[in-house]
Amino acid sequence: MTEFGALYFEEVGDRYRSIKDLADRAVSQLDDGLYFAEFDGDSNSVAVLVKHIAGNMISRWTDFLTTDGQKPGRNRDAEFERETDGRAAITDRWERAWKTALETLAELQPEDAEKTVTIRGERHTVIGAIERNLAHTAYHTGQIVQLARHLASDNWKTLSIPRGGSDEFDRNMQNR
Repeated sequence: MTEFGALYFEEVGDRYRSIKDLADRAVSQLDDGLYFAEFDGDSNSVAVLVKHIAGNMISRWTDFLTTDGQKPGRNRDAEFERETDGRAAITDRWERAWKTALETLAELQPEDAEKTVTIRGERHTVIGAIERNLAHTAYHTGQIVQLARHLASDNWKTLSIPRGGSDEFDRNMQNR
């Protein structure tokens, strides 16, 4: 199991970095007006989604092995309120969240894969807790990308293989 743990922690770290890169590239295509734009009173702006992911990650990854993943100081409901501090404050929290997550993940030892942690009092294997957070983060990152794509409209620069470009991409991959 320890060999698997080491490999798993390395692979999942790569996956998290890939998700962050995707979100960062999508967000970078939005000016402040689009970043904070809402479709209606019940929808989330990109800013709110970024703030929520950050709050979730800070809570889950701080003292990951030793404390409940739902920290007493986290105010999840406030993460869904309109931001008044501005984009820089949200970005700072976002970067701190990712730093916390990736550093904690890098510090995990192979034998930690066999441990259990709690989230809201519910026990999870370390791998289960990581998978839960990875799925949550990827889910909201998909929302960010979709919103950013819609909001950027004709100014959108694709984050992956452009439409109609699959054959060319495949040829380039085979010629590597």
